[in-house]
Amino acid sequence: MKKIQTQGVHHITMVGADRQTSIDFWEGVMGMPFIFEQPNLDVPAESHLYFDPGDGRLITVFTNENRRPDSSRNPEGIGNLHHLAFSVSRAMYTQIVKRLDERGISHTGEVDRGFMDSIYFRDPLGQLIECACYKFVPPEGATHVQVLFEAHKLRVERGDYNITDEHLADAIELLMHRHQGSLSSDLSPKDPYTEKPPVWD
Repeated sequence: MKKIQTQGVHHITMVGADRQTSIDFWEGVMGMPFIFEQPNLDVPAESHLYFDPGDGRLITVFTNENRRPDSSRNPEGIGNLHHLAFSVSRAMYTQIVKRLDERGISHTGEVDRGFMDSIYFRDPLGQLIECACYKFVPPEGATHVQVLFEAHKLRVERGDYNITDEHLADAIELLMHRHQGSLSSDLSPKDPYTEKPPVWD
């Protein structure tokens, strides 16, 4: 018996209402280009809309002109989708509250998640959406996942409740040392100041 090895999320498909509601939200609010459309190959009476969330992968929506939008919260039972999280830049993150407020869209405001910052709101069909912005940039040649993996190990080792900036900074330093060698045999912290550093003015 062998595992099935994935190489990323290929696409996520939502059950939508009418076609225009999906276009207006995914492209008109979230900025995802509407890249192609064809019939739902399993249900020919429905359309299948494809949007680019910004990484070349896909968010797709089944639409039907006989369905009307229902903004009731999606159920959060076992096996149900809780939320969809999309990555945004720091520059965009600082603008999201303003842009949601301009549309009258209710949201959580900024939420500190330790290793990332988040803002939550619901789409027109009641699905919880998260815009997330990492607090760190991985070192060259590493991924966000690798930094988080190392930060988690440090957090557990130190008995801390959740990942913080300190764990992230130490994880990045660890990955840097692992990736890039040094001519120095002693990599411990040093104090090069022979006298007290001057006061900054």
